[in-house]
Amino acid sequence: SITEKYPRTEDWLLMSSPLPQTIIIASYIYFVMSLGPRLMENRKSFDLKRVLVVYNFSVVALSLYMSYEFVMSGWGTGYSFGCDLVDYSRSPQAMRMASTCWLYYFSKFIELLDTVFFVLRKKNNQITFLHVYHHSIMPYTWWLGVKFAPGGLGTFHAFLNCIVHVIMYTYYGLSALGPAYQKFLWWKKHLTSVQLLQFVIVTCHIGQYFFMKDCPYPYPVFIYIIAIYGVVFLLLFLNFWYHAYTKGKRLPKGLHTAGQVQNNNNGVHHGKRD
Repeated sequence: SITEKYPRTEDWLLMSSPLPQTIIIASYIYFVMSLGPRLMENRKSFDLKRVLVVYNFSVVALSLYMSYEFVMSGWGTGYSFGCDLVDYSRSPQAMRMASTCWLYYFSKFIELLDTVFFVLRKKNNQITFLHVYHHSIMPYTWWLGVKFAPGGLGTFHAFLNCIVHVIMYTYYGLSALGPAYQKFLWWKKHLTSVQLLQFVIVTCHIGQYFFMKDCPYPYPVFIYIIAIYGVVFLLLFLNFWYHAYTKGKRLPKGLHTAGQVQNNNNGVHHGKRD
């Protein structure tokens, strides 16, 4: 029953009501779209080199930890990569998966700093509507996920996203170290391929659901949301790929969106951080 399922996460930080995260996200949108750029208008951009190095490698460490936890709580210990259902019991395994889902949800708030750093470094051209929209919507979809379906096939994209974030934030961390580390960044051109592959895999995995004769997943709406995310970001990155590589042109300004995203995220961000 409903009352038995959801108290598991009810008392966890930010989970009792959507109001606290609404206040956080509203403040984030106001700061990055209005207050921040105005405060920075007549100021010199902040030199955040050391902060960025610590931040990026901290996200790498967190993403590695979450990847490990996703493997240990399901994706490497019994999940079939087919019709994997949510375990609503209070078994150690089920609670470990729920905790990992909450941690992934919480990491979306940490990643809001990506945009804050853009503002403080006056990289306003990288703050696109899609970038801000993506960062703002992810905590909401994941709040619902942690509350109603923390586990099962709806968490595969998060597991994959954590692996991709290890690669991406390692790149960002190394590039933040400065020119001396440029020689270690020869694989920059493969970052977009990794992100593209991520969305292909997510779309294929979640797409299975629509061909299964019997998969009693409790909240199909989450499957639809993930499927839409997968397809939309796949198209955005294909568009990015076409303009940046196939046509050999620089990315048109309007398409910087694809380069900024997660993605989530998806939670995926692609784009220069110099």
